[in-house]
Amino acid sequence: MNPARLLLVEDDAVSRGFLQHALESLPAAVDAAADAAHALALVREHGYALWLLDANLPDASGEQLLHGLRALRSDVPALCLTAEVHPERLGQLRAAGFVEVLQKPLIIAKLHAAVCRVLGTQHQVAHGDSMIWDDAQALRALGGNTATIQAMRALFVAELPTQSAIILRALADDDVETARAVLHRLKASCGFTGSARLLAAVRALADAPHDPSCVEGFHVQVAATLAAVQSKSGQPES
Repeated sequence: MNPARLLLVEDDAVSRGFLQHALESLPAAVDAAADAAHALALVREHGYALWLLDANLPDASGEQLLHGLRALRSDVPALCLTAEVHPERLGQLRAAGFVEVLQKPLIIAKLHAAVCRVLGTQHQVAHGDSMIWDDAQALRALGGNTATIQAMRALFVAELPTQSAIILRALADDDVETARAVLHRLKASCGFTGSARLLAAVRALADAPHDPSCVEGFHVQVAATLAAVQSKSGQPES
C-alpha cells in the first residue's frame, strides 16, 4: 500500500524541516510549502489525504488558506498548527473548520497521534500494524500462543513511555551506561512482542548513543508504536 500523501504548509524553515521529517517517518509522502500561494498550486496539481496548515503565513491566515483550499477540494480534512495560546483565538481556528488545532512546540508523538486519528477515519495509515508489529516473529517467540502475545503487547506498550523517558533522560545526562541497560531490556521486549521497527531503532541507538539521528529515530519509532496502538489494539491476526 502506498503511503498517505500529506500537504504541510509552514513558513518557518526549521519548523518545516522538523515537521516534514516527523511526518515522513510515519511513513507518509509529504509535500511542503512555505506560503499559501504555493499550497494552493500544489492542491491544484495533487490530491492529499490531509492538510497541515500553519495559522500564520506571510500571505494568508490559516483560516484564509483553508477557505481557499476548500474551494478546490471540499473533502480533505485539515489540522492547524499554531503557537497561539489564547482560548478565543484557538476557538476561532476550530470554528474555521480544522479537525484539530495543534499547539507548538509539537512533540513527534502528539503529531503522529493526531495524524493517525484523522487518517484512521479516512485512510488506512501506511505504517499500520502489519509493519509496526511482526506477528510471525511474535508467534515464533511465544510458541504460537495468541493470548500470550496480546498480554505481552499490552504490558509492553504500558511500560514503553516510561522506558523511553528513562533512556532519553539518561542520554541527555550523558549516562550511556543507564541508557544501554534499559535499551538492552527493551531489545528483548521488542523481540518477544514482534515490535520490528522499534527493535531496529533500539539496536541503532545502543550502537551509537551519541548519534542525533539514532536518538531521533528511536523517538520516532516509539511514537509510531504508541500511535498505532491508539488506533488498534496491536493484537495479532488470527
